[in-house]
Amino acid sequence: MVGSAMTVSSRPCDRLNISGRLLRIARPRSETYEPLEDPERCLSEIRESGLRADLFSFAQRFSQPAPIYSYHCELEPTAILQIETYDKWWKQTINDKTRNMVRKAGKKGVRIELANYTDDFVRGIKQVYDECPIRQGKKSRHYGKSFEVIKSEHGTFLEQSEFIGAYVDQRMIGFAKVVFRKDFASIMNLIALLGERDKAPTNALLAKVVERCAARGIGLLHYGVWSRRGFGDFKEHHGFECRQIPRYYVPLTRRGALALRRGWHRPVGDRVPEKVADWFATMRTRWYAWRYPMK
Repeated sequence: MVGSAMTVSSRPCDRLNISGRLLRIARPRSETYEPLEDPERCLSEIRESGLRADLFSFAQRFSQPAPIYSYHCELEPTAILQIETYDKWWKQTINDKTRNMVRKAGKKGVRIELANYTDDFVRGIKQVYDECPIRQGKKSRHYGKSFEVIKSEHGTFLEQSEFIGAYVDQRMIGFAKVVFRKDFASIMNLIALLGERDKAPTNALLAKVVERCAARGIGLLHYGVWSRRGFGDFKEHHGFECRQIPRYYVPLTRRGALALRRGWHRPVGDRVPEKVADWFATMRTRWYAWRYPMK
């Protein structure tokens, strides 16, 4: 029941992403960085607009872990880092191995700097994305995108964001984008060239993100979903923990109500045993490694 996503304009929700074919689920496009504050108003506008969707789903803000709405709620595992000070994170939260990886970047000549969102920076982003079509065992959704598309996609929330670059000499080998809200920050992107991973640029980038959060007095840092697969170990080694954040589902049609009762709204991967999902993920990674070998 999972299909491609489409985007629909909507005043109270800013914009909606609608995914699925047999079951169409609408979500606020920017909910990760701009949590929905008035779901009732949004629902009213959706119903009046005649939007073709079966379910409306939205997540609660990361700083509010207890459910506050009466809609059907399910807990979503989310990667969250609690920050008091950078010094405490450096000395108490992470271990010696992780600290050594951050130090290694400096010893290998990696510079970590705040950056302006210029055309040169966008070209650096594109070079990182175009290095390899596979990331974390899956096809990269950014591989091969045009300069214009990348500039537009990464140009969101500019007034609330900071860009951080990882450089060797004058060449950008990685970058991070962080969106800051009043009570939390969220990592939108953090990625580096696979061919430069011996220099540990992602470790150094994440350390800089934590430093910037501490300097701004931000105590919660969000970094996507919590999963043992993919980037999970990296997040855990840098102090992230699994927090269960409420996600709400509201039926808009009879089909949506039935799907919610039967659990059909959940991704297929969430409805199969974990061992089976791990096996498929391993096979997929091996297939892509054979199909797209690193040069």
